[in-house]
This record gives sequence, structure tokens and C-alpha cells, in this order.
Amino acid sequence: MKAVKFFEMSTEELNQKLNEKKADLFNLRFQHATNQLENPAKLTECRRDIAKIKTILRQRELGISVEPQATKTKSRKR
Repeated sequence: MKAVKFFEMSTEELNQKLNEKKADLFNLRFQHATNQLENPAKLTECRRDIAKIKTILRQRELGISVEPQATKTKSRKR
């Protein structure tokens, strides 16, 4: 997943996604150990996604980046 997608998520969504990715990584490691993993590149991709999420969470914690605000739809008058 691209980092831009992660930047668009709220902190709560990122924490939820981080837990999902950690569970996926556990399952991928288990499949790899039992020689059932078809695409070993998924391990690397999952680890990188976890790193991206942790980086964004840390940036928000330090105040380097901010959580996206809910966008309001503007009505146009013609």
C-alpha cells in the first residue's frame, strides 16, 4: 500500500491497520516456516507497510505531521 493512503487515515484507523498487518505478518511467517507460502515477497511488503504505519504514527506523536481533518463538502450556488 502506498504511504499516501496511510497519511489519509486517522490515527485510530492506523492503529487498527497496524494490528491487522501484525497479524498478517504472523500468518505469513507461519506459512513460510511450513513451506506453504507461495509468494515470499508478501513478507517484505507486509514488513514495509508496518514500518510506514509506525513512521506516520511517530511523526504525528512528535508533531511533524498532523492528522487529516474531516473534509466538509461545500455547496456551490449558481
